[in-house]
Amino acid sequence: MRLRSALATTAAALAAATCLTAAGPADARTNTLTGSALTGASLTGSTLTGKSPTGGSLTGKSPTGGSLTGKSPTGNACSGSVSLDRFSDVLDKTTFQGTFVGNFSALAVDRDGTLAALSDRSSLFSLNSRTLAPVSVVHLADEQGADLDSEGLVIDRDGTRLVTSETEPSIRRYSKSGTLLERLPVPASLQVAPAGRATSNGTFEGLTLLPGGRTLIASMEYALSGDDAGTVRFQTWQRGRDGRFRLGAQYAYRVDAGLGVPEVQATPDGRLLVLERGFTSGVGNTVRLYAADPRGATDVSGVENLTGQSGVRLIKKTLLTDIAACPTLGATAKQPQPNPLLDNIEGMTITGRDRGRLKVLLISDDNENTTQTTRTYTLSVRLPR
Repeated sequence: MRLRSALATTAAALAAATCLTAAGPADARTNTLTGSALTGASLTGSTLTGKSPTGGSLTGKSPTGGSLTGKSPTGNACSGSVSLDRFSDVLDKTTFQGTFVGNFSALAVDRDGTLAALSDRSSLFSLNSRTLAPVSVVHLADEQGADLDSEGLVIDRDGTRLVTSETEPSIRRYSKSGTLLERLPVPASLQVAPAGRATSNGTFEGLTLLPGGRTLIASMEYALSGDDAGTVRFQTWQRGRDGRFRLGAQYAYRVDAGLGVPEVQATPDGRLLVLERGFTSGVGNTVRLYAADPRGATDVSGVENLTGQSGVRLIKKTLLTDIAACPTLGATAKQPQPNPLLDNIEGMTITGRDRGRLKVLLISDDNENTTQTTRTYTLSVRLPR
């Protein structure tokens, strides 16, 4: 597989984002993948654990003010590649126009510079890029008017929204006002059992558009039945001359033991940032950030079961940091965590570049749970050469 970067498009997008502060993101945009079968490393198995807890009732008042924001004047190092600039809890347990502000699963930057934040309860918020204050909210629905389990988000080049739902899984296109426009095809094997081999609540979590706008990638959170546990599939779609996306190649990615993939974002050079996340009761969250390179990975769309066979080359990955290694900056946690800064981090977008580093914004999903927090994290990330 070869990866051809259209850096001019991405450079323009990131240049437009430089007016944003570190608290407010800008977009990672677009490229083209072509798949070819290659030989390489064999696959081996690992065991996955369940997702972070959900449920619980809300208590307490909505937070306000700068006291809920931690800031590092010097950019505290999490690793040699990543530093944490600041975090903010300003959105935690708030409401906007009668809609709960939380349950966030994805971030993107809109064409007007505002920040789009997707809730997994079928709500899409527009946030002020500097203050993170909600500006508007749109309700999304499927073809029958039912809510989505909305997880992944891309703002396409025409301003329409591509949104994944874990339920089937699905990818739907919406107008800015929330009107349903189309639904993309999904391979039968990636559908939730019994229709396919995916497990409920473990399908399309991440969504990104590669530089150039021709290739869309959705990341499965967990492995398919019949594949090695810990080996997840990344499905691609190729945009045709008519502007419509059609099924493309599929690639295999190995997560660390006990983790899944909640988010994936394209970098300006056509690589990927990948979040891996897990939860252990009584211990807390594990969240790691990887740089991943799909160039040279095998197209496994024709491989029924990924079960340790040779001849399948995985997407290469390089650890950038474990978020538990970041400085706390005064953060507190509502439940046990390896680092009180940690929570159920699920959304990510790239907000621009600063002196050769990517500015990356993360957001956590509080599941409307009193023991979890809606928190944003502003990172400075240096990609490996």
